[in-house]
Formats: sequence, structure tokens, C-alpha cells
Amino acid sequence: MKKSLLLISFLAVVLASCTNEKPLAQKTAADTLSEIEILDPEAEKLFSKDAKAEILAQGFLWSEGPLWLKDQQKIIFSDVPRNTINSWSEKEGLKVYLTPSGYTDTIARGGETGSNGLCLNNNGKLVLAQHGDRRIAEMQASLSAPKPEFKTLANKFDGKRFSSPNDVCADKKGNYYFTDPPYGLVKQENDSSKEQTKEGVYRINIDGSVEQLIDSLTRPNGIIVSNDGKKLYVANSDPARAIWAVYDIDEGGKLSNGKVFMDATSFVNKGKGLPDGLKMDSKGYIYASGPTGIWVFNPAGKHIATIKIKEHASNVALDDSESYLYITANMYLLRVKLSK
Repeated sequence: MKKSLLLISFLAVVLASCTNEKPLAQKTAADTLSEIEILDPEAEKLFSKDAKAEILAQGFLWSEGPLWLKDQQKIIFSDVPRNTINSWSEKEGLKVYLTPSGYTDTIARGGETGSNGLCLNNNGKLVLAQHGDRRIAEMQASLSAPKPEFKTLANKFDGKRFSSPNDVCADKKGNYYFTDPPYGLVKQENDSSKEQTKEGVYRINIDGSVEQLIDSLTRPNGIIVSNDGKKLYVANSDPARAIWAVYDIDEGGKLSNGKVFMDATSFVNKGKGLPDGLKMDSKGYIYASGPTGIWVFNPAGKHIATIKIKEHASNVALDDSESYLYITANMYLLRVKLSK
């Protein structure tokens, strides 16, 4: 009987991923989807021995950019190909939060057009990395009554359009850092509409000017600024150089001392995923999606645990109490209980 139920469940997941059916909210323990590998006893204070990833919802085409909204006690996240942001909460379950989210033109186009990375700025506004519109934008409506009305924060550098801004974060001063790989273009790096010659990492300064900070990463993707604003972490989603890089940020905002924070290239063929989205908690621990799942680093930069996931994990987010780690992974929205 159990084998029959598992088979039915598996077929339902496969069918949902191959059709345009609406995503399904399903809160279950994902026993066969994940396990936590403890590499250092320090990680035992982060995870209980029986910690598992819950499947909160599934059936998405590609889930990304999770962001916790404290006032509403909900997680929002992008479904990039569907040009939609969804929300999930204990109270309301799964709902559509915003559509369109990344492409607002009426002319049909291919590629992955939706929003990807999301963050909140110092004014409490939602900021989106929009693939289709090829810009970093601010939603003008409130978080509690979202509408697809956007203000462009940046769409060009040196007079040339961005390819498809992928992830974005804001520092405490009001600057934005973002990455611009070509994943949202129809033919990616070979697309005829591609204008930037480098896959760049950029900053939008408080005065609205745009600087290219890094042009040496082949596939810059996830990005965060450390809690003290002194370090910038960037994931490079290139299977030939699957790394996380870290840079010092000086008082004037210049980057220096760039180095490899962790090289995961040797793990690329051991499971699904590449260095992608990442977040830092209040104590300085970093949770980073990468090959085989979510890599956990302590404040000193040591790899202390891996949440091993059998799907391609794209990004992570923490709730305001840091009781749960939310994970977007291909068709899924997952959640792992953390120990306080």
C-alpha cells in the first residue's frame, strides 16, 4: 500500500512539472528529498538531529528569490518562467502575490521573463531583479497591496542595456548590489540582443549612478553584503568554476582583496545545483545553495554542514526569528526548522 501511494505521489509531481497546472500547496515531510549532513559538531546547534525539509508547495516551473515579509509573516518567491511572484504563509497557504513580476511589455518574447532575486530597501519597498524588463526596479505599491507598478532604478551601464539582472541586495546605506548574467535572454550569452560584453557585478549608488564592480566572474549569480557592510559575497554559477567569491568593501565603497571563499567545482558532478543564492543570518552563518544542496558556513568561513537536496536548489531565505530556513528548489518551496 505504501509503495502504491508513493508511486501515485511521484507521478503527480512529474505531471505537475510538465503542465501548466496551478502550483499545489502541500505541507509534508520530504523524507526522500533531503537529508542534513553534519560536517562539524558546531552545526549541531543549528539543526536538530531529526530535522527534515518540509514541502510547503510544488508545481512551479522554476522557483527563485525567496524573501520573508515580517509584517505579513509570509514568504514570497519568484516563479521565473511564469512571470509571477507567489506567497506562502501558515494562515493563507499558497497564493499568487504579483503578476507580471519581471516583464511588463505587451510584445511576446521568449526566455525566462519573470523576476528573480528580491529584496527590501531601507524604505520597506520591494526591489526586484527583473529578467524580462532587464532592470532593477522598485515596486511602487505597498507590500500588503502589491501591484505591477514599477520604478526603474537601473537598466543600463555605460549606455548599454543589462542582460537579465539576476539577484539583488541592499546595504544599510541604501546602495544596491546586483549581478547580471545572461540567463533570462532567449539564447543567453549568444543572444543577439545582448549588449553588455562582460557578465558584471554592479552597484547602484545612493545618488542613482551605476558602477561596474566586477567583470571577471563568468556567471555571477547570488549576492549578499555582510551584516557589517564590509564584505561582498558573490556566487559564480559556472560548472567549470563553481565558486563563491568574497571581496572587502572599503569606506568609499571600493572593492579589494577579492578571493575564493569556497571552491565547489569538484562537487558539481556529485549532485544537482551550482553556487547560486545565499543569505547570512544575524550571527554570521551563511546558507548558500550549491552543488548537492544548501552549504552552511560558519562565521569563520568553514563549511560545517550541507542540507543535501535531490533537486536543484536555487536560493534561500530566513524568517525574522530565524526559526526556519526557506529553500526554493526547482519546482518546490521547502522549509527546514532551525534550532534557536
